[in-house]
Amino acid sequence: MTTNNPADIKELLNEREGFHKWWRLMRPHTLTASFVPVFVGTMIAFNEGTIDWLLFFAMMIASLLIQAATNMFNEYYDFVRGLDNDQSVGIGGSIVRDGMNPKQIRNIAFIFYAISIGIGVYICISSSWWIAVIGLFCMAVGYLYTGGPVPISYTPFGELFSGVLMGTVIIGITYYIQTASVTMEMILISLPITIFIGCINFANNIRDRDGDEKGGRKTIAVLIGRPSSIKLLAMLFIVSFAITIILICTGILPIWSLLTLLSALPAISVIKDFKGKTQAIEMMPAMKKTGKTNTIYGMLLGLSLLIAGLL
Repeated sequence: MTTNNPADIKELLNEREGFHKWWRLMRPHTLTASFVPVFVGTMIAFNEGTIDWLLFFAMMIASLLIQAATNMFNEYYDFVRGLDNDQSVGIGGSIVRDGMNPKQIRNIAFIFYAISIGIGVYICISSSWWIAVIGLFCMAVGYLYTGGPVPISYTPFGELFSGVLMGTVIIGITYYIQTASVTMEMILISLPITIFIGCINFANNIRDRDGDEKGGRKTIAVLIGRPSSIKLLAMLFIVSFAITIILICTGILPIWSLLTLLSALPAISVIKDFKGKTQAIEMMPAMKKTGKTNTIYGMLLGLSLLIAGLL
């Protein structure tokens, strides 16, 4: 499946006008990396006492806004550096295909950050001002992922930063504002989510490998090639499920958490959809299913913790 016509690309990606193009800009399939950690962190805390639901929703909104803003910064700087064009399959191509104003996108991202800071003040007042330090650090990394003199996205560490900060760190913050503590059990439970979130980034880089290589990026996918990257992605999925089983066997997770193994089905589908593909547009389904894997795993994990807390 190849095409050099921007109009054909828009049709293949089902890109519609109006509000839909702004919704695409936030990369909704990646927002799972925001709400899943908040949900899981809250459900871990639920097993240890009552939940402040207002704090839960505040944290959820702030995390979603920061993730959306990070995506917009990614959009803006990829365009400014010439990495995106009207044939780009990712969300990035929407600037030139839809005629969206790059600076307007950047400014909206800053507005989202400002709103998040306002929400963060409330969270800090209700918990600890140390949350502000960690939160500002996460926001800085979000900006520096594609902004700054040496963007993180141009290095092999993009998956590590995104996975750890949006996985373990966000789960830890969410847990802390509810319990005023951080435990080793919470950190261990966060590990599979951390890996899955890193995999969302990894899947995106596998899809964009050829363009990233031309643009001077040194992502893992660029360094080891697409076939090896697909194998590594499969290994990361296996490690995540293995950690989950170990946590269940050791009693850190409840037996109900076996439900999370259902997410192995979309994970298997991801690898099948990636194999043998050479065109970015052919790999879009695999990339989206990677986000779906994280969503299904995270929701089932949170649900299992909720059930265990109620029983």
